[in-house]
Amino acid sequence: MNDRPEWTQLTDLASRRFGGTVMWASDELFAEKENLVNPWRPRHQPETFGPKGQVYDGWETRRHREPGDDQAILRLGLPGTVTGVVVDTAFFKGNYPPFVTVEALAAEGYPSAAELSGMDWDVLVDHEPVAGDSENFFTVGSRKRYTHARLTMHPDGGVARLRVHGDVIPDPRLLDPGALDLAALENGAVCTGCSDMFYSSPANMLAPGLAANQAEGWETARRRDGGNDWAVIRLAGAGTVRFAEFDTSNLRGNAPGWVTLSGSADGHTWFELLPRTRLQPDTRHRFAVPEPREAAHVRLDIHPDGGMARLRLFGRLTEQGLAALVKRFEES
Repeated sequence: MNDRPEWTQLTDLASRRFGGTVMWASDELFAEKENLVNPWRPRHQPETFGPKGQVYDGWETRRHREPGDDQAILRLGLPGTVTGVVVDTAFFKGNYPPFVTVEALAAEGYPSAAELSGMDWDVLVDHEPVAGDSENFFTVGSRKRYTHARLTMHPDGGVARLRVHGDVIPDPRLLDPGALDLAALENGAVCTGCSDMFYSSPANMLAPGLAANQAEGWETARRRDGGNDWAVIRLAGAGTVRFAEFDTSNLRGNAPGWVTLSGSADGHTWFELLPRTRLQPDTRHRFAVPEPREAAHVRLDIHPDGGMARLRLFGRLTEQGLAALVKRFEES
């Protein structure tokens, strides 16, 4: 039985996969602060010792002998609102912090860690107890947009991962509404549904950059019923898609044979954007949309099943789509 909160399916804004980084830590004697934002699940090799003790896939500080706490400051890879936070103490059994605090703030530009330390932080998780060797879930539900997070361990110890789950809110001042990837996660697009995510989530298709391997894309189970798999994406804003890119990189024996692309203004009534089109394995394909039409949602159908590393939908925002994007930014 999966008792993970539903919000853990939202984007991990802090992940290194999206550009997240740990800017500073008060101490990292035993294990490096950078491990906090690694995208993979924490790993452990028993009795693997380095010059500073057991090697941990996490952040670990020395034992305090005087009053004080340890802190780490993170720059989120994608700015956004925070719905929940996971403090994962995997494999830290006798050396985890008994309490943690998580804070966040929104900063313009790229301030240093020293500059951030002197700013006003909002408390998201206030001196809460945590268990060792566990995922500790904290529901936040903030509607404010944040760019940075700060983790405090009271007083010291080790944390494997800090996950900051929420919705991406891009800065419209940094976007060109006339030429935009409307399906990019970093621009505010999100996957709202799919037929199957047996091997991996279709949200992976919207991630920035190229997929390094099969696991960084979307892959479904093998169908035996004669149907096909699909995923629905809510675009960054209502817009007109002019070009579609289907990237099957790393998918050599499990790429779809064909794709179709449909658009919708409301997510219910669909019209054709791209007819059934043949794909090749391990290839980046780009096709012009024959008759671009305004859409707020796009449905990708893969025939019959398989995987897709990345989906890019290049086009322009409508006036209404841009206005909605600006409104989300201003209200967060």
